[in-house]
Amino acid sequence: MKITDISQCDIWYQALLNRAVEFTGVFFVGVKTTGVFCLSVCRARKPKRENVEFYSDLKSALDAGFRPCKVCRPTENASTAPGYIEQALALVRQTPKQRISDTDLRLHNISPERVRRWFLQHHGITFQAFQRMQRVNVALQELKAGRTTTDVAFDNGYESLSGFGYTCKKLTGSAPSESQQVILIHRFTTPLGPMFVCATGRGVCLLEFVDRRMLETEFSDLQRLFNARIIAGENEHTRQAQREVGEYFSAQRQAFDLALDTPGSEFQRSVWEKLKEVSFGQTADYQSVAVAMGKPNAIRAVASANGANRVALVIPCHRIIGKDGSMTGYGGGIARKKWLIEHEARIGSKNVTLQPLASE
Repeated sequence: MKITDISQCDIWYQALLNRAVEFTGVFFVGVKTTGVFCLSVCRARKPKRENVEFYSDLKSALDAGFRPCKVCRPTENASTAPGYIEQALALVRQTPKQRISDTDLRLHNISPERVRRWFLQHHGITFQAFQRMQRVNVALQELKAGRTTTDVAFDNGYESLSGFGYTCKKLTGSAPSESQQVILIHRFTTPLGPMFVCATGRGVCLLEFVDRRMLETEFSDLQRLFNARIIAGENEHTRQAQREVGEYFSAQRQAFDLALDTPGSEFQRSVWEKLKEVSFGQTADYQSVAVAMGKPNAIRAVASANGANRVALVIPCHRIIGKDGSMTGYGGGIARKKWLIEHEARIGSKNVTLQPLASE
């Protein structure tokens, strides 16, 4: 939201002048004379006080029409994990089967309190809860590979089978010996802000910006449809998604190769497949999609299925615009939608036009 409290804005303006690191991501400053928005640490020449506006989040700055500064790159750096978090995560990656305690963090000059606050703010869970999910994920993968429950439990640092069983059932809803499925969730950063990717063992089932409207409803729907719990973790599909999305934003990829696992009605899935036929750098409208499906009167149903898409970018619902060329609704925000279309237009073609779809 735009901040209008003068005293607060004066404090933030002084932080901008001082390039105060502690304000990174706390506010975003829009510069009216250049049309860009920046972080507090931006090295660019400082604007006059009367030429700036302050926002509490990058989405509001984008919605106000400001574009990201090329010097401080706010959409990337505001959401990048700070150094102490990267250190903590490195410890987890080095010893994924062991619990990193507060004492271990302090031995590496990392404040457990700061780590805990960051995880609560960005993941909604503590660092220790995050570790438990990671360890359970590793254990489940080993169980699926054929190892015994006893070997897996003690090898992953659990002091007893009952302790392993309790933790596993609490997080996944099932005992280790039972056939079970979990949905893994991983957070990563893009130039338009952080995204969540969720995946089963079969493929990606969700890819959304973290501030997407109705995101909690999407999580609930996935858990109900798959009869599975969402826990923090990674697998080959989440890692591939992060890699390919990075390539997309860096103009190195125009088509995705991800395996998808997208529950939905037969009609919804047919719409999503048709959306994937809208080429990179092109757009379509709801009516053209309906006609291509052989259902010219199903425009509202197509729009509803488009809105129910949980896999942004890969199933490119952002390429669907109004028949008159207007920017229709988008879960990630109209500003992001416009940015994505212009990004693809610059790379894929010089002009964005309505692309006819093949009729079925």
